[in-house]
Parts: sequence; C-alpha cells; structure tokens
Amino acid sequence: MKKNILLIGGSHGIGFSLAEQLQKDHSVYIASRTKDALNDLDVEYISYDVTSDEFDSSVLPEKLHGFVYCPGNIDLKPFKMMSLNNFEEDMKLNFFGLVKTVKEIVPKMADGASMVFFSTVAVSTGMPFHTSIAAAKGAIEGFAKSLAAEYAPKLRVNVIAPSLVDTPLAERLLNNDKKKKKMADRHPLKRVGRPEDIADIAQFLLSDNSSWMTGQVIGVDGGMSTLNLS
Repeated sequence: MKKNILLIGGSHGIGFSLAEQLQKDHSVYIASRTKDALNDLDVEYISYDVTSDEFDSSVLPEKLHGFVYCPGNIDLKPFKMMSLNNFEEDMKLNFFGLVKTVKEIVPKMADGASMVFFSTVAVSTGMPFHTSIAAAKGAIEGFAKSLAAEYAPKLRVNVIAPSLVDTPLAERLLNNDKKKKKMADRHPLKRVGRPEDIADIAQFLLSDNSSWMTGQVIGVDGGMSTLNLS
C-alpha cells in the first residue's frame, strides 16, 4: 500500500536518510526550515519552522498514514552553565514543537497510522552535561506513551532512542579522528551510529510489519543503554 507520510525535519541527517528510503514506495511530505538536498528527492517540500510557525495542515492530503518528528539538538553543557532559557529553548524545539504539530495533524491520521518520535539514550542512562536535552527528550517519551494509550487502537505511537549518530548535528563531537575513536569506544559495538541505522528502524515502525507495536521506546544505541563491558 502506498502511504502518505509526513516528516517534520528531513532536509539532513536521519530525516534525510529516512526520506531517501520512503520516497521509493510512498508519498513523502517534508516540512522543514531549509530544503538542503531535497531537490534530489521525489518529495513534497513545505517551509516550516517548528519554533515560530503555525503548521498549516491544509497543504497535506486528506489522510496521513505516517508521521515522524525529526527536529532535535545537542546542547551539552555543565548544569551550572545552563540558564533557564537554555532549558526553555530545548523544550520549545524538541517537545512543544512536537505537541503543536501533533495537535494540528491528528484529525488527518488514518486508522492504523503510525507516529514516530525521537528521544535519546541519555534519558535512560544518566550522562553528565545532558540535563537540558535529557529533560526535553524525557518529556517526549512520557507524551508518546500517554498518546499511544489515548489513541489506541486507531493510532500507533513509538519512540526511537539513539545514541550518538554521525550527522551534521553531531559534527563538533566527531570532527577529528581522535574524537571519533573516543566516541566509538564508548559503545559496546565500537562505532557511532549512522543515519541509516536509525532510519531503518523508523521505516520499520512506519510499516505494517510493526502493526502490533505501540507505546514503545526502542534503544538503537550500539548497546550503550543495556551493556557494560568494563
């Protein structure tokens, strides 16, 4: 079945990798601030800044079968250096942008549709310097489980919780070989994630192959959240 799938974000990184996969078999709509390399993909582009714009769902088809919220950030600082504004900005991008968009598109979601959100391994595994982003992503996990319960069986809602992925967002953490090796060695599988690692799981959650999964937080993190090899 050819599905109508909306990606918020998708012009780079994980979202772009997912759009590359989905465009082959589905109608993909991408709402993001920039087009970047989207001209090379068979997708419909919608200009949208989740932190300031209201989302106009009238530009979408009558029914959506899938929805993925990709925006995120990596703002790692000691807590003593974090201002209240830092926490507010992280919540605005990661959580309130998600809630705002979901409220707008829920009426368009078809029976059996799937929603996919993103968290981080730092929610389940306490990490220094992650107070703000872990708080924002933790809100997503709680929201997703409650939403999944409220809209079952009509909608499925699942969350992917990655560890560090080699995307433009993580560039300053992986911008030389020494940093890359250090970050890779922190993971039991001895490498950082690739965008396609996460996109593969997102595509599965959007597909009918995951039709008996909802309310789950799925760790895709090279074993970091569950394995201790020291």
